[in-house]
Amino acid sequence: MDLDVVLRNAISSATRTVFGAEADKIQLQPTNPEFEGSHTVVCFPLTKLSKKGPEETARLLGDHLVAHSGVVNRYNVVKGFLNLVISDGVWLQVFQSIQSDQHYGQRPDNGREVMVEYSSPNTNKPLHLGHLRNNFLGWSVAEIHKALGYKVHKVQIINDRGIHICKSMAAWQQLGNGETPQSSGLKGDKLVGKYYVIFDKTYKQQCAELVAGGMSQELAEKEAPIMKRAVEMLQQWEQRNPEILQLWKTMNGWVYDGFDVTYKRMGVDFEKLYYESQTYLLGKDEVMRGVEQGVFFKKDDGSVWVDLTGDGLDQKVLLRSDGTSVYMTQDIGTAILRFRDFPKIEKQVYTVGNEQEYHFKVLFLILSRLGYAWAKECYHLSYGMVDLPSGKMKSREGTVVDADDLMEEMTVEAARQTKELGKIDDMPADELTQLSEMIGLGALKFFLLKVDPKKRMLFNPEESIQLQGHTGPFIQYTHARIRSLLRKSEKLQVPAKAQAITALEKSEREVIRLLAQYPVRLEEAAREYSPAVVANFAFDLAKEYNQFYQTVPILTETDPGKLRFRLDFSHKVAEVLKHAMSLLGIAVPDRM
Repeated sequence: MDLDVVLRNAISSATRTVFGAEADKIQLQPTNPEFEGSHTVVCFPLTKLSKKGPEETARLLGDHLVAHSGVVNRYNVVKGFLNLVISDGVWLQVFQSIQSDQHYGQRPDNGREVMVEYSSPNTNKPLHLGHLRNNFLGWSVAEIHKALGYKVHKVQIINDRGIHICKSMAAWQQLGNGETPQSSGLKGDKLVGKYYVIFDKTYKQQCAELVAGGMSQELAEKEAPIMKRAVEMLQQWEQRNPEILQLWKTMNGWVYDGFDVTYKRMGVDFEKLYYESQTYLLGKDEVMRGVEQGVFFKKDDGSVWVDLTGDGLDQKVLLRSDGTSVYMTQDIGTAILRFRDFPKIEKQVYTVGNEQEYHFKVLFLILSRLGYAWAKECYHLSYGMVDLPSGKMKSREGTVVDADDLMEEMTVEAARQTKELGKIDDMPADELTQLSEMIGLGALKFFLLKVDPKKRMLFNPEESIQLQGHTGPFIQYTHARIRSLLRKSEKLQVPAKAQAITALEKSEREVIRLLAQYPVRLEEAAREYSPAVVANFAFDLAKEYNQFYQTVPILTETDPGKLRFRLDFSHKVAEVLKHAMSLLGIAVPDRM
């Protein structure tokens, strides 16, 4: 039963009867929490039909709905807003339709396909806190679309070539003494990241020495030996130098092994991986085709550019004067390759930080100019950066918050807090480890996803793991509380069928009202590419259920009909919480 549809039909009928004409559009919105009711009709537009003031219009409409709709029990008017109190019989019908739907909120296969790109790391450093937000966000957007019936292709582009990769290679070659993940005991991505930091320190030291010897800062930055070696390596790589290619493959292999471990713990997956080293050549070919067609132009030094000044942007280099490619080149090739690989996709979503907004505007314009009609179906899911109490992260200086370290710290803290509560003293060690992982990573994911993706955010680990407040553990605890309640009920002789109830407690109405919103919230989350919509729905539902739990008797209820209803009611809330949290990549425990 879709209560919004029922209400809109009742209001349309009422306007025809009371005002002699049907409204073009009915404005229905949630009632402000300050006032009684669940649905509010905005009556200002209806005054054209009623020929009366907004308050009188609202009263006439309200009187008719109470008398004839069979849906509205009573109403109140605040200026031109008609707040409707729905009858308990209708709310019970709404709940019955929710309860009978085993896949509530989900949609069957709709025959449509989308692609979501996320993670897209560089192979010169391990994943960090920013990557966590990126991965959790992209993966969740994909899962929300899957729940709504889309076939979703999860992909990433691995930035496995370029000057940043060569910096780590140059530092390892000159200063590594043959160190490997096995000899150092470091994960491969951390070992390569270590040499990226070493490169930066060595480069700064060499620049300082050259400047001290009388060279200008600008020239020193070009002439520093370690930088010259990195640039030389990049050129040799593009010339397919066997020695450089082998070193590149070896060090990237170390990184991929490290990434796999991190992704597994994150709980994210990919259907297909794209590599910049494999897509940039297609991009270069497309750029040269664009030159031939007059879409791009060459400068005297041989570099290739696109002029976007007519679109309010600027000129953008696509190939350097030495023939080497830039990020834009490989992104052109990657986009084209993906639509070739998956010709049925109707949307390609790029999950990338908002510092790249200009880059994607340029990319989509270039693809349009190259004649690709699907360019308009490319979407940049732009998200804000994650800040820390200590300030901004910097990879070159080694001040990033490592993703592995953070996930481990969250798990350790979850274990400590769980032991302090003392409610799981009899839990086997392996189950306790699993529970700690579930709570720690759940806290991390929820905190990073509850904020609108567009907003910059401050990550506070201590706040994120609290059992009270706007946190993942609060929702997990609510689920565990319900499961405990249902286990205890098994010891009671509760009839499977009991006389149906006819009246509801206020908190029961509020929970049903929220449950009824779940399908709408999922559609909103998909439309806005915002898992925050799902996260905040789950929090609101858990909060309202706890209000019910604290104010309404459940296991002590003596009326068999009320007891049966409240157990079924609790079971459905647990189901919806579990499903909503699963779309965020968060597991919920049965015991906590």
